[in-house]
Amino acid sequence: MSHVWSRTPVTPDGRLGTAAQHPGRSDSRYLQRRNAVARTARGHRVGDPSPAVAYTEEEHATWRTVHGALAGAHRAYACREALEAAEAAPIPADHVPQHAEVSAGLKPLTGFEFTLAGGFVENRRFLGAMESGYFHAVQFVRHPSVPLYTPEPDVLHDVFGHGIHLASPRFAELYRMFGRTAMRLRTPEALDLISRVYWFTLEFGVMTESAASGAGAGAGASAPKAYGAALLSSYGELARLGRCEVRELDVRAIVETPYRVSGYQPVLFGARCMNHLTDFLAGFLADFDDGTAGRLGLRPAPGDRS
Repeated sequence: MSHVWSRTPVTPDGRLGTAAQHPGRSDSRYLQRRNAVARTARGHRVGDPSPAVAYTEEEHATWRTVHGALAGAHRAYACREALEAAEAAPIPADHVPQHAEVSAGLKPLTGFEFTLAGGFVENRRFLGAMESGYFHAVQFVRHPSVPLYTPEPDVLHDVFGHGIHLASPRFAELYRMFGRTAMRLRTPEALDLISRVYWFTLEFGVMTESAASGAGAGAGASAPKAYGAALLSSYGELARLGRCEVRELDVRAIVETPYRVSGYQPVLFGARCMNHLTDFLAGFLADFDDGTAGRLGLRPAPGDRS
């Protein structure tokens, strides 16, 4: 599932449409541009410099629109750890950054750099590269007519989501955990299983932080706050957090929960705090091997990969 999914767009009259209806799927001019940028990843070796992209003013305008929308959404819906990481993340407000610009900001903080992807990256390469401090990121920009929604991960997702994570030493270590585990696995089944845990944590995870104490009904109540990269980079996902079913972190439950690639996630898994998330992932990944699923009787549910 690494680095590929579809998101549900909003049509001009405000209705939700299918991923196939997104203008980024049918606009030939946009697709030509998107594919030209993506083609530069062919034959790219992990760690090699990414070629610079001459972004258009339209693409920079899309960036500015998303930056403005997410700034407020993060304050309302992101967890404290993500907000602190965002303060340090190399995210310019006025232009689409080059990979080199993002990497130059991340490396002194956590040792991570962006390495080029054109789209889908198979699990072993995608997860395994994290052990050495490389995160596969694309360079193309979503369709300008629906700037707050995207049918696939784009540069905004990678910077506003994973770029925030990789500015934080605590989050960056979780990425390295997945990388170390992936590099010792050999079977596609085992790699798929850890990618499902990655999906429901580092992509779509929430923390059930306690609300600030104070007068009024509901003070101190538990509220899901986003930390997952797919949530942090999606205004729509953030705005509907309160409508999601949030379950306790549990490996068996995660593996047996179908993930929805073509739309919003109806079920999320919540950590109580950053320490809880770290302990959960460390406990799961430390001894995970190709035979773990069989020994524990883990039977992954089918995923919606449409």
